[in-house]
Amino acid sequence: MTRQYLVAGNWKMNGSRAANAELLSGIAARVGSVDRVELLVCPPAVYLDSVRAALPVGVSLGAQNLSEQIKPGAFTGETHGAMLTELGCRYVLVGHSERRSLYGETNQLVADKFSTAQALGLIPILCIGETLEQREAGQTEAVLREQLAAVIARCGIASFGAAVVAYEPVWAIGTGKTATPAQAQTAHAFIRGLLAAQDATIAGSTRLLYGGSCKADNAAELFAGADIDGGLIGGAALKASDFLAIADAAQALSAPHSL
Repeated sequence: MTRQYLVAGNWKMNGSRAANAELLSGIAARVGSVDRVELLVCPPAVYLDSVRAALPVGVSLGAQNLSEQIKPGAFTGETHGAMLTELGCRYVLVGHSERRSLYGETNQLVADKFSTAQALGLIPILCIGETLEQREAGQTEAVLREQLAAVIARCGIASFGAAVVAYEPVWAIGTGKTATPAQAQTAHAFIRGLLAAQDATIAGSTRLLYGGSCKADNAAELFAGADIDGGLIGGAALKASDFLAIADAAQALSAPHSL
């Protein structure tokens, strides 16, 4: 049994119809060369339908956020999970550091969104990670434990059988800084250990992604970590050549990680 590499592009609040079409065309031209890697794109919600229509075969569609509400209703500006599945989404990001820091999403709200995503047929990609201040204060493990524990308490360890976890060192997002391969692997191993303390089988099958300034020139070193199963890519996902170069790094590692 193996874990397939996943390279997920988070487009954030970027894109236009023209830019999206160019990006997807570039991905389509090369997608067949990375057939051992799962590719995922997460465009802004307003482009989900048009991106789905142009999505290359073999590339999954994901959303960047969803409402924690299990039923639709009077929640202006929110997006219900069933709307995302109707548009063809398979995945949804939950608890991205920007949602936590800029929009005040708490661990409990993130756990609620994780639960709602699964209840409505979506695979949540749970984002967890520490700030620079927390890392420098030696709090990295405590932060990761707290963020993960909130979801386990709300949804149970079995829920991670249908979920992905992305480790985002907040200090390395959009700053040009990147965790060293050793730092990234240490954090991923710690996260897998937290899962294993609850259920070793679930821990072995859950994909863990690195999400902090992963680029074509560092992806191979990062993905070589025994507990790193791909990347959640930000800026580099907006250019087909860069995104595919990262996927190439995963493909070049040959077979997926063994459990």
